[in-house]
Amino acid sequence: MIWFVLMLSALLGIATPVFAQEGPLIRSQSKRPQSFNPDISLDGLFAAGYFSEPENLQFGAHDPNERGFTLQNLELTFTGVVDPFFRAEGHLIFGLEDGESFVEVEEAFLTTLGLPYGFQIMAGQFFTRFGRLNRLHPHAWDFADQTIINTLMFGGDGIRNPGVQISALLPLPFYLELIGSAQNAKGETATSFLSTSGETFAGRPILDKEIHSGNDLLYMSRLKTSFDLSETVTWVVGTSHLFGSNGTGIDTETRILGIDLFVKWKPLMTDHGWPFVTLQGEVMRRSYEAGKTNTLPALPEERFNTDGFYIQSLYGFKRRWVAGFRYGQADATKPDDPRTGDRWRISPNLTFYPSEFSKIRLQYNLDRSDDLADPIHAVFVQYEFLIGAHAAHIF
Repeated sequence: MIWFVLMLSALLGIATPVFAQEGPLIRSQSKRPQSFNPDISLDGLFAAGYFSEPENLQFGAHDPNERGFTLQNLELTFTGVVDPFFRAEGHLIFGLEDGESFVEVEEAFLTTLGLPYGFQIMAGQFFTRFGRLNRLHPHAWDFADQTIINTLMFGGDGIRNPGVQISALLPLPFYLELIGSAQNAKGETATSFLSTSGETFAGRPILDKEIHSGNDLLYMSRLKTSFDLSETVTWVVGTSHLFGSNGTGIDTETRILGIDLFVKWKPLMTDHGWPFVTLQGEVMRRSYEAGKTNTLPALPEERFNTDGFYIQSLYGFKRRWVAGFRYGQADATKPDDPRTGDRWRISPNLTFYPSEFSKIRLQYNLDRSDDLADPIHAVFVQYEFLIGAHAAHIF
């Protein structure tokens, strides 16, 4: 009978109480039932680009990678509270590839609400929380394209797959967060691991390996801390470790280590968040154990270490205006072959935010690679719109 009353009340729009559980799990009791209309938003990210050479080094799936116009990302987002215990998010991506439209599930996951002792569990399809950039959607990037090192380590789409994540805020007098996750390691969004059958890595074919045990999953651990150096300066420091099987052999594995830093200065008195200065960087090393091949050309077992980093700074010098500079370097150029030459990129940009729900960005790239005789110059004009109930740009 009580279920009938609840269903009838929801259909008629009558507020009904939510049954609260005793104990520390529920910190506050909602006075209304779940809304059957989730928050919905649409974010469009576009770019116009010019390259000095038709061949370019934009390997990211959302990078402007040709002369002319690019639909970088069109994201439809659904978010909402399921009940007193869970919150849900879904992110659908619409794109164009050679004139053909496609749709993919970027993220779709549940997050627990109100677990005791600072714990939180997330389950579903999600970006791996490695470092600072991999978890960000393209519209949240500070630059028009993905960094060199993130593309080399995690592929053009970033690393994301179905799995579960557990995080905890430790009961200490300072901020310290621990994050651990286990995810599937297959597919095009698992570059450096099982990846996609039919592709190659360092001349070795990627095998179609099934998941037989926990050894075939992708595991991540992350430790992050934050502290205020003064009333105006905040530091965030993190370290991440990612490991799992790769597809070049039966028992081959990959490990990726990373250290990241974020520093922000903001005066006590601001104009809607301006002025500010941020400094951010990440250093990564990948150790890839490549198996031997039995076909010509015969290749032995070999371990490839790939290193790289980026460092960037933003200066919000006037309300709605942000100037940025980024430098990136890696000791390989192509994501599927660590034997290629060293790579460098310099990227200054200027971004104007007409409001919290739109932006216009001008960016210049200077790309150099040992594999190319001449540097590549590129200019991008990026523009974004955001409609619906979505978190606005952070000021």
